[in-house]
Amino acid sequence: MPGDQATGRTRPTRRQLLFGGAVAGFGAAAAIGADQALRLATPVAEQGRADAHNTDTHNTDAHNADAPSGTDVVPFYGTHQSGIATTPQAHATLVALDLRDGIDRDALRRLMQLLTDDAARLTQGEPALADSEPELALVPANLTVTFGFGPEFVRRASTAPTAAMTSNEAPAWLCPLPAFGIDRLEPGWSDGDLLLQIASDDPFTVAHALRMLLKDTRSFATVRWTQPGFRRARGSEATGTTMRNLFGQVDGTVNPAPPTLDFEQLVWIREGAFAGGTGMVVRRIRMDLDKWDRLDRSGREQSVGRTLANGAPLTGVEEHDEPDFAAKNAAGFPVIAEFSHLRRARSENTAERFFRRAYNYDDAPTGEEISNSGLLFIAFQADVDAQFVPVQKRLDELDLLNEWTTPIGSAVFVVPPGCADGGYIGEGILR
Repeated sequence: MPGDQATGRTRPTRRQLLFGGAVAGFGAAAAIGADQALRLATPVAEQGRADAHNTDTHNTDAHNADAPSGTDVVPFYGTHQSGIATTPQAHATLVALDLRDGIDRDALRRLMQLLTDDAARLTQGEPALADSEPELALVPANLTVTFGFGPEFVRRASTAPTAAMTSNEAPAWLCPLPAFGIDRLEPGWSDGDLLLQIASDDPFTVAHALRMLLKDTRSFATVRWTQPGFRRARGSEATGTTMRNLFGQVDGTVNPAPPTLDFEQLVWIREGAFAGGTGMVVRRIRMDLDKWDRLDRSGREQSVGRTLANGAPLTGVEEHDEPDFAAKNAAGFPVIAEFSHLRRARSENTAERFFRRAYNYDDAPTGEEISNSGLLFIAFQADVDAQFVPVQKRLDELDLLNEWTTPIGSAVFVVPPGCADGGYIGEGILR
């Protein structure tokens, strides 16, 4: 089990074996020396390795009230990758890469060994081995790095000189989503062979980790798109407060909560090489805030089916009150309209649910726009076809929010399970 692994790895020796010709451009290691990089790591960084199972909350118990929260770490090694059940951090950057021509299964193995090694270090507050600015790695602030594989990655990883590898086959749902009438997808925000989700409570940490990890990939892949996102700053709201999107809506009230059995059954893949992993859907949804400004408060609440003040359903008082879809107003119409987002997103089939872990984005406006904003909608589920697609079809058919929202990016990835100390992400299909 991961928890039985020793933590004293001879990392420089292992890393030298991985370098080969693929990372010959990394002159920084020679400039600072691997030994110096290791000496610069702080003792705090080792706290996260003791617990090999990824926890669902930030690790703050080891710090007193006066300790800076920037030293908090989330364990990297475990049955599942971190960054899924982990309490969402304030900042995240998602980057998708396209594999270069000629990158085969052996090259993918080297790539994931490099990425895993550096991600494990960075998340624990240690510099990457070739880190030319090692001081910037010492504030992890709950840093997590989550990897997802696109269809082409899995196709190349499954090609081997031996007999058929049926356990390595891609899930049937690992492909672009069906075409929806509301979509206006742009290639620059869609698809990808390899995804990195980098999240932390400190945007400085996200930026540094992103740079270090992309240095590992430059001989193997090119950047297809990068999408940064944000939530409220850590500590600005009570723990457990549902996030708000830039429409001012409480976003994600009905969400399975880790580590419940409901969450386990909805999120984690249970069979095959990806058991312990999950399916990941990334949708970039542009929100027309300029047009939304012209809608009165009552209209906004009717379109969503919830109050803006606290997110309560229009038939309730508190956010988590169960909506009454049969309730009628004085005129005999449903209080929660059939076209409302709440009604369209809800299904009688409880299996048609998923875990959402979204972030807002706010890019620079252009021309006559006042805003260029939206939502990085991130959904995790064991089966994209059975859980995500039916909900999206209902929203596509009749959701009044479609008047103000437009999906402009879409991508689907399979997130492999976690790994033990000494292993690497993706070894189930690459070893």
